[in-house]
Amino acid sequence: MAKTDIALKVDVIGELVWDPAVKETAIGVAVKDGVVTLTGHLDTYAEKDAAMRAVRRVAGVKAIAVEIDVKLSPSHQRSDTDIAKSIEQVLKWNTSIPSDAVRVTVDHGWVTLQGEVEWNFQRSQAEKVIRPLMGVININNEIKLTAKATAADLSRKIEDALKRQALREAQQIHVAVSGNAVTLTGTVHSWQERRAAQGVAWSAPGVRSVVNELHVA
Repeated sequence: MAKTDIALKVDVIGELVWDPAVKETAIGVAVKDGVVTLTGHLDTYAEKDAAMRAVRRVAGVKAIAVEIDVKLSPSHQRSDTDIAKSIEQVLKWNTSIPSDAVRVTVDHGWVTLQGEVEWNFQRSQAEKVIRPLMGVININNEIKLTAKATAADLSRKIEDALKRQALREAQQIHVAVSGNAVTLTGTVHSWQERRAAQGVAWSAPGVRSVVNELHVA
């Protein structure tokens, strides 16, 4: 039985309170038809990201609207030059990201990542290591993938991976492949299963884009 909006709100607030990385007192929560809206002002982008991840863990959440602003406290403010230098260092120290593969632009704390890497996990890792850096307000990840899909049975490979990883809804997920783009359709029972299926698709060799049209029932 689906949760009521009131019950879902209670669970979301509980999860925000539970997570030590979240400043729950600065976040407003509204729920309508399973869609959670977060509002408020936070001091860092890392806090905003932690709040989003906390809500995604709650069963019954169908979608999240994030209307949280990041307003850096004086102690977290840095020049764009300092932020860019810090980003350059953390990317350089991360061995999973090829050297010089990522170009960085910083404008008033807003970070834009560009360039090309071979795998999606490298693109995600580049963003992940930057999130907690002091002074970062937001990240726009425009890194592209260079790998090309070579397997004609890519759809079957993804479907097999879904079954291997014991996703409960694997039988109700349809995988469509066009070139190196994958579209997922069907129904799952939780936000976690929706994200897990998307992760499986991204892990397939040569995939450059994933359209997740899975519905949470």
